[in-house]
Amino acid sequence: MDGGQRRRVLVVEDDEGIREALCDLLETEGFDVVSAVHGRDALDKLKNSGPQPDVILLDLMMPVMDGWAFRAEQQSDPALAEIPVVVITASRQADLATLNPRAFLKKPIDFDELLRALV
Repeated sequence: MDGGQRRRVLVVEDDEGIREALCDLLETEGFDVVSAVHGRDALDKLKNSGPQPDVILLDLMMPVMDGWAFRAEQQSDPALAEIPVVVITASRQADLATLNPRAFLKKPIDFDELLRALV
């Protein structure tokens, strides 16, 4: 990344190994990273913490609140609706476009493709 302000990313992923790997890789690339273990955790962090992220990296299949429910709530909240989302999933569902993400990334994630989607 350039020498300017660090871009903030919210990683929403229930799998601890994947979440930690993504956070470590993104921090190494100069991102300011916050993580959440499911959609409800992510919404709580978005509504109750410091500066909003520049982008959200969102898994779809999670307990408590999945990515679909998170995205519906995010899009219905004017304070959160404009934050772009990059969806990461192993799903082959045809209706993923209804999520209106910035990008879709299939698991396993190609890190170069991920970096391009986040900037």
